[in-house]
Amino acid sequence: MARFFIEVAYKGTKFSGFQVQHNAVTVQSEVELALNICFKETFNLTGASRTDSGVHARQNFFHVDTEVEIDDGHKLYNLNAIISKDIVITRIFRVSDEAHCRFDAICREYKYYIYTKKDPFLQETAYYFPYHIDFKLLQQAAIVVTTNIDFTSFSKRNTQVNNFICSIQKSEWLIEDSRLVYNVSANRFLRGMVKGLVGTMLLVGTGKISLEALHHIFETKDCSNANFAVPPHGLFLEKVTYPI
Repeated sequence: MARFFIEVAYKGTKFSGFQVQHNAVTVQSEVELALNICFKETFNLTGASRTDSGVHARQNFFHVDTEVEIDDGHKLYNLNAIISKDIVITRIFRVSDEAHCRFDAICREYKYYIYTKKDPFLQETAYYFPYHIDFKLLQQAAIVVTTNIDFTSFSKRNTQVNNFICSIQKSEWLIEDSRLVYNVSANRFLRGMVKGLVGTMLLVGTGKISLEALHHIFETKDCSNANFAVPPHGLFLEKVTYPI
């Protein structure tokens, strides 16, 4: 029995999230189905990062234990021919028996994309927000994020975690190809956390709340004070990093 990591990228528009769910099409269910068809074995995958319904990923991982040599290059071509057109398996590689794609990850990086002028080519992969935004205020809000470690106010309720402490490694707003982009990386993320941060910072950027109010939202440790009302399709899991 050997352990393999499976690296994937996907457009999440048509999927009910990343992790397998009963009576729902997810990224995991589609990858497992392709493996089952290709190798005529049953595969039960473990995922690295659980993206929600509609969220995309440029890089995410599974791991699986199997006696089948699934890292054959020709088989990779066959898998991608079988699998949904919205998913690509980019790599399959052998790892140590103790390696864990979720618990061994030391950093996850997300980007949230916004566009302010109507563009039909972006409507499934960015959030159309046609309002005036003060970019300087957004940057100041992003700095506020880096000064905090307790993200209780930015976690959706009914989440199964022991604590809400996250170590933010990067929090900044960028302009990429006329899109406004929030780029954030941390050792871990809570349920709905990036959407909550983006939605609340947009309130700052549009002058609806002050930077002092943002500080207060962190202090309250109450998610009802944050704004999660941004759509999932603007969010990308960009990278999952492991120790060398």
